[in-house]
Amino acid sequence: MYSEEHKLYLKKQIIYKWIIIGIQLFFILLFLFLWQILSEKEIINPFIFSSPKRVLETIVKLHKNQTLYNHIGITVYETLISFGIGTILGYFIASILWWWRSLYDIFDPFLTVLNSLPKVALGPIIIIWAGAGINSIILMALFISVIITIIHIYQGFKEVDLIKIRLMKSLGASKFQLYSKLMIPATFPNFISTLKVNISLTLIGVIMGEFLVSKEGIGYLIMYGSQVFNLNLVITGIFLLGIVAAIMYYFVCFIEKRLIKND
Repeated sequence: MYSEEHKLYLKKQIIYKWIIIGIQLFFILLFLFLWQILSEKEIINPFIFSSPKRVLETIVKLHKNQTLYNHIGITVYETLISFGIGTILGYFIASILWWWRSLYDIFDPFLTVLNSLPKVALGPIIIIWAGAGINSIILMALFISVIITIIHIYQGFKEVDLIKIRLMKSLGASKFQLYSKLMIPATFPNFISTLKVNISLTLIGVIMGEFLVSKEGIGYLIMYGSQVFNLNLVITGIFLLGIVAAIMYYFVCFIEKRLIKND
């Protein structure tokens, strides 16, 4: 049973949470309202900046054409596939680099260079390797997600308390026990933060790939709209992209809460 003080604290936390959500919604609605008014009064150029009304009309048009959900679904599918493979592969490689420190010392400069290299520059090579299709889009996103995951997870391994490591070693723990009983649980917060960063960067990689080769997806909508000077379609694509990014971020937050609750 919770004490009265604890119940009061929980109640205040819930109220605070809803206040924050309310303020966030207020700013979103205020932005949309000002955007619409400025567009209608032609204070801003409606052809270049579009308007919420035109964005909504474009969404309805895409819905009637039965292409809206296909474009969204393709982008989400490519992102989740890249995100899942990139996270698993990156965690696995980071674990190998931690297990054999000499490997990390060898490959550290290469990881730094690959991380700083603009991935879009690799686009033509990736298209030649994987073909002009979904495989090249996923591969481009993987180049981003895998490297980011390796760097962040390995950094988490390095920040584990050395006193705890030495204590387990003094008690005769094997390297596998050290990894499974200490390193993985200790780096859980770092792993969650990596997921939050990774989901956004993976989405960026997917959109970059869709700019280059796709005939479907939100990135394709944005690129096609810019080519035919349909800026309403471009803004609509950006709007849909923002919604998808927010949903994916909160999906990772939901996973985090579930895992913490299970712990």
